[in-house]
Amino acid sequence: MIDPAAGILLISDPFLKDPNFLRTVVLLCEHEENGSFGFVLNRKYENTIDELITGLEGFKIPVYYGGPVQTDTIHFLHQCPDQIPGSVEVVKGIYWGGDFELLCEMIRINRIDVNKIRFFIGYSGWGEGQLNDELNEKSWLTVKAVRKIVFHKNYEEIWKDSLKQLGGDYEMMINFPIDPQLN
Repeated sequence: MIDPAAGILLISDPFLKDPNFLRTVVLLCEHEENGSFGFVLNRKYENTIDELITGLEGFKIPVYYGGPVQTDTIHFLHQCPDQIPGSVEVVKGIYWGGDFELLCEMIRINRIDVNKIRFFIGYSGWGEGQLNDELNEKSWLTVKAVRKIVFHKNYEEIWKDSLKQLGGDYEMMINFPIDPQLN
């Protein structure tokens, strides 16, 4: 396992019962002594960006449920640092945030590839020591993030493909039932 840090994927254990994180993959964007935050990559939100942001009418870009914290906020990951000033590199080729108004304008005038952007409502957050405790409890597996997973074309396959990236015995986990007692 890899220690938590920005650019690490947290892959939920197949038996993790927390409904917010059941079979999820979280991209950690920051991990510091006083806390951590990131975004759930594989939970699609019921609304598209045009239903949430004024001025983007007609742009049916998916939005993902980033996590249970501050679900009244919108965040984004992208692969366009040259076009979006103020962004922070999370891991090679994956950036978080930046000039939101400029991004919206570039979407309106079709000057940016929307397939290289992921919008999230809310985020996942952990207080001081909380994530380390969850890792010690084996709630999460960790692997280095790659663009292929973060910007996956099929969000429903992200959890399985992340486990495959770990290889070996972890690949078998993709077939585990959510509740082994029901087997």
